[in-house]
Amino acid sequence: FRFYHYDNVKGFKAGALNIALDLTDPTAELIGVIDSDYQVSPEWLKTVVPVFADAKVAVVQAPQDYRDAGESLFKTLCYEEYIAFFRVGMVERNEHNAIIQHGTMCVIRRSTLEQVGRWAEWCITEDTELGLRLFEAGYAAHYMPVSMGRGLMPDTYDAYKSQRYRWVYGAMQIMKRHSPQLFGRHSTLTLAQRYHFVAGWLPWMADAFSVIFGILALVWSAAVAVDPKHFDVPLTALSGVAPTLFLVKTVKTVWLHRAKVGSGYIGALAAVVTGLSLSFTVGRGVLAGILTSSQPFLRTPKCEGTVPWTRAIRIAAAETAMLAGTVVAIIAVGLRSQVDDPAEIAWVAALFILAVPYACAVFVALGSTIKLRTRHAPAPDMTPVFPSPNLDMAA
Repeated sequence: FRFYHYDNVKGFKAGALNIALDLTDPTAELIGVIDSDYQVSPEWLKTVVPVFADAKVAVVQAPQDYRDAGESLFKTLCYEEYIAFFRVGMVERNEHNAIIQHGTMCVIRRSTLEQVGRWAEWCITEDTELGLRLFEAGYAAHYMPVSMGRGLMPDTYDAYKSQRYRWVYGAMQIMKRHSPQLFGRHSTLTLAQRYHFVAGWLPWMADAFSVIFGILALVWSAAVAVDPKHFDVPLTALSGVAPTLFLVKTVKTVWLHRAKVGSGYIGALAAVVTGLSLSFTVGRGVLAGILTSSQPFLRTPKCEGTVPWTRAIRIAAAETAMLAGTVVAIIAVGLRSQVDDPAEIAWVAALFILAVPYACAVFVALGSTIKLRTRHAPAPDMTPVFPSPNLDMAA
């Protein structure tokens, strides 16, 4: 192995990857990317290399997986939320050649990487952006749903939030830059590829709508409580949208998680709660990604200690404030009218649903302060999916 250290690298992680590519043996045909905290199975390359016998394959991706799920209540919750995408979403996307390329546990054909212009240094989610460019160039990507390496999850709720914010912000960068291919008439992407990329980002955009709607709901509820003669609760049909969408999304998540992840109702509930705790962060990331274009890359810290509960509350200060405001709004509307009108009942129900993600954020933030006895996940069975060919490889 050769190790290099560079200061003041431009272009975020993409800039570092492009420097590493220049330092790589020029005869290497395949480039592997692994995060430094990963412990990788010795079977990894033997398993993925044969897939490149198909000249159209540019990327082979293995799941992101983690070995520290038992270290804390917080990491147990996070693991359930992380793993669902790799057990459900990536498997479905693979059927339509529309997977999300990740920044670890992937192998890339060097010639295709060079052809499309390497990693994009303008994007803070360079891995996903590269995968989309490869699809636009007509290449295929393959997902192997076998855990072949495990890394470390964020240790604090703050790190967890900043990681997701970066993912969301980068997705908005990609959507803006690639909008002609995603939405235009003359796209080289298939309809299925366009659908999966856009549909995959829609729940994040819904979170942005929820942030805006939540703030407006507090303002409107205050007006109803202060000046009921001139302000009234919205129509039942309008108020009922939030509870209906919330119920459908929750039931779908629980059903898919139980069916595909197999950790039961408790695991499904953990995934729901942890995902909801990020709603406000995701919403902010979407709005910032749409309205701005040059926020910095934030590295996700690893191997941090647990934080005291007072700092956990400060980390979730915005969500705590929104939770308190929504609870006050529910009480104010209830005291004003006794909640005996269908429209008022629907509005209170909508406010209650809006409060749930904020409550989940406070719960997960406090959960990140609870340390459990260290219990690493067992090593997975790394049986190769394909036989290994007799190939010489440079790396």
